[in-house]
Amino acid sequence: MKEYVLETNGLTKRYGSAEALSRADIRVEKGAIYGLVGNNGAGKTTLMRMVTGQALPTEGELKLFGASGLRDLNRARKRTSAVVETPSFYPYLSGRDNLEYYRIQRGIAGRQAVDEVLEIVDLQDTGRKKFKNYSLGMKQRLGLALAVMNHPDFLILDEPINGLDPLGIVMVRNLLIKLNKERGITILISSHILSELSNLATCYGFIHKGRVVEQISAEELTSKCKDYIEIVVEDAPRASQVLEGKLHCSTYEVLPHSTIRIYHYEGTSSSISKCLVENGVGVESIQEVKANLEDYFVKLIGGEIC
Repeated sequence: MKEYVLETNGLTKRYGSAEALSRADIRVEKGAIYGLVGNNGAGKTTLMRMVTGQALPTEGELKLFGASGLRDLNRARKRTSAVVETPSFYPYLSGRDNLEYYRIQRGIAGRQAVDEVLEIVDLQDTGRKKFKNYSLGMKQRLGLALAVMNHPDFLILDEPINGLDPLGIVMVRNLLIKLNKERGITILISSHILSELSNLATCYGFIHKGRVVEQISAEELTSKCKDYIEIVVEDAPRASQVLEGKLHCSTYEVLPHSTIRIYHYEGTSSSISKCLVENGVGVESIQEVKANLEDYFVKLIGGEIC
């Protein structure tokens, strides 16, 4: 039987007449890295703020580790940690002193806790360098150090790689995989960099205009993300006849602007182009496309990427 760290049923948040989240149902299984995918304003941060207790739902039910109800939820939240929006640190203190301040404030026993998390995020050698002089990547990693200092079972991260350079992204990615694999921490993460999210997540929740439109495992997504050959032709109906009659191809779709996508074709793009031309169909362009998370998301929401 599956064990869920987070479950929501009909979770809704309204601000006045505006609905930021509408009847959201999600399930985050223990041990997963759950990628929350959506455009700006889709409701990702709203959902995370309700999970962490920073906002109260208007309607619906929220369970953490099987607990529901305000008192039990607050107790369960002690097993979670989050970086939602930018962590607040004192600019003129070092990273170590900032963490020591929060360690005392939060009642975490043992000064070794600070040394441990600094080593985890590879900031153990920053010395007395002030936080205000940290790079963006270092600031993000210090935020993660603070988030894991209380040994959480569930880590919630809102856009943790936003604005990082490629090296910073790789460092954070490797750190999250390490926390998940070695410490068994379940992670809920949102990101605009969908190609990077696909290197992390074991399952996904797609959210659009406040609604969770699909939940899917990484394995299911891989099977659905089909590579294809895309052709722009002069005469799409005639091209369809050639594809079926001459090339025996049935797994294709005709899109606007005389564009055709061919799936599961064992031949080459050049052989398709040659056959079309020989049968009187002008070919304007042809390319082989590797389908990815961005393609799937755009298709899922009907191409609304604004």
